[in-house]
Amino acid sequence: MIVEHIQTSVKKEATEITSIVAKYVKDIKSGVAIVYVPHTTAGITINEAFDPSVVEDMLNELTRLIPYSSHYKHLEGNADAHIQASIIGSSVMIPIENGELALGKWQGIFFMEFDGPRNRKFFIKIVEG
Repeated sequence: MIVEHIQTSVKKEATEITSIVAKYVKDIKSGVAIVYVPHTTAGITINEAFDPSVVEDMLNELTRLIPYSSHYKHLEGNADAHIQASIIGSSVMIPIENGELALGKWQGIFFMEFDGPRNRKFFIKIVEG
C-alpha cells in the first residue's frame, strides 16, 4: 500500500490528487486503483476537474446544508466536518487500463478537507488483474 501525505491550508478545501495517483499506475496493464482516506473529517471524491468552480460549489453547498453550529452533541466543534465527510465518502475505485486511470474526460480525484488546516494522509492500493 502506498501512503501519500497532504497539507491542507484552510478549514474546508478540495485538492486535486489525480496526478499523484496516476504516477503509480504507469506500469499497470490492467487493474484498479483504490484511494482511501483514514480520517473521519476528510473524504475522497471524483468530480469535474476542468472547472474549479464545481468543487467550490460542492464545498459551499455542503457548508450550507450542514453548517458549523453549536447545537450538535459532538463536543469537539467539528460535527459538521464528520457529517460532510460521511456524505462524500472515504474511498473511490478507478479502473486502470494500459497504464492510465480510466477517468472521464473532465474527471479528477479530489481530497476533500472539512476540518483543516491539517497534516493528512491518504492511501493508494493498486490491484492488478
